[in-house]
Amino acid sequence: MSNPQAIVDLTHEVKRLATSKISDINDINRETTFLALNALIETARAGNAGRGFAVVANQVKHVSARISDITGVLNKELAGSLSRLTDLGDSMIERLRSHDGQRCADLALNMIDIVDRNLYERSCDVRWWATDSAVVDCLSDTNPGAADYASERLAVILSSYTVYRDLWVIDASGTVVATGRQNAYPVRGRKVGDANWCKAALKTTSGADYVACDIEPVSYLNGAHVATYATAIRKGGAADGRVLGVLAIFFDWSPQAAAVVNGVRLTDEEWKRTRCLIIDASCRVIASSDGKGLLEERFPLKAGGRTSGFYQAPDGSTVAFALTPGYETYRGLGWYGVIVQAPATM
Repeated sequence: MSNPQAIVDLTHEVKRLATSKISDINDINRETTFLALNALIETARAGNAGRGFAVVANQVKHVSARISDITGVLNKELAGSLSRLTDLGDSMIERLRSHDGQRCADLALNMIDIVDRNLYERSCDVRWWATDSAVVDCLSDTNPGAADYASERLAVILSSYTVYRDLWVIDASGTVVATGRQNAYPVRGRKVGDANWCKAALKTTSGADYVACDIEPVSYLNGAHVATYATAIRKGGAADGRVLGVLAIFFDWSPQAAAVVNGVRLTDEEWKRTRCLIIDASCRVIASSDGKGLLEERFPLKAGGRTSGFYQAPDGSTVAFALTPGYETYRGLGWYGVIVQAPATM
């Protein structure tokens, strides 16, 4: 199918050529008229001897006048029509860009909305599982077998919830006492109390509170990129109970995020010129449909204070974006869904 932009560009080129050639004809015609006038002056000086040449000079002047009339009509009608045509074409392209830009902005919003709904569930999981009797007893029961039983319970949860890398129970001193995948990630007995999420979770004031972190690699999980959610484990599992320790859950971000950014509903042709991203509040790329720049690239988003919209980048690409709207009690972390789409080519 023809590329509308190429058609409009060709129209501009035709207009440029027509305007240029009409101008060239006018220049030549002015020279012809000038020569005809000079010829008439010279024939007048020659008297009777120049009368025959005067007829030719007058005819040249007449032809020159006709050419002038024709170029005037061309300039008025052809060039004028081409101007209107290019204006209409430019307007059409602007409307198409606006339509495509808004569509991409809607798709960017859909991306980040899917992420929000998913992470909302993670915020519910961590608060719910922190009240599990096995998890609470692990920190309040002096029986050494309580930690083993808690680990078994966490393993059962992981077998059903495959979106997690691991689940940890940490005591008030910051030591991991139970984990769901000890064989894969042997972290029991390790000190993690210096982690920001652990310190923040210990300071939560209610069982309804939780800590959500940006995507980071965790060395204890073999460097996996995870979204960490944590909350305090409280005595008796009560929302206002005394803090006994922390439950941390590690959402396996990479495969889940890849499914979102690669699941955007674009045509095969659009995918060849489109990059779908999720970036955090600092504009760090945390997911990308091309798999590039993860946790390293900073995307130069120019949102201009808008929560959603699109704009044209200097290279001609359309950048569409949407700020996390949050979902239910999950307010989000200021992340954006971003779609970068290069212009279509012929």
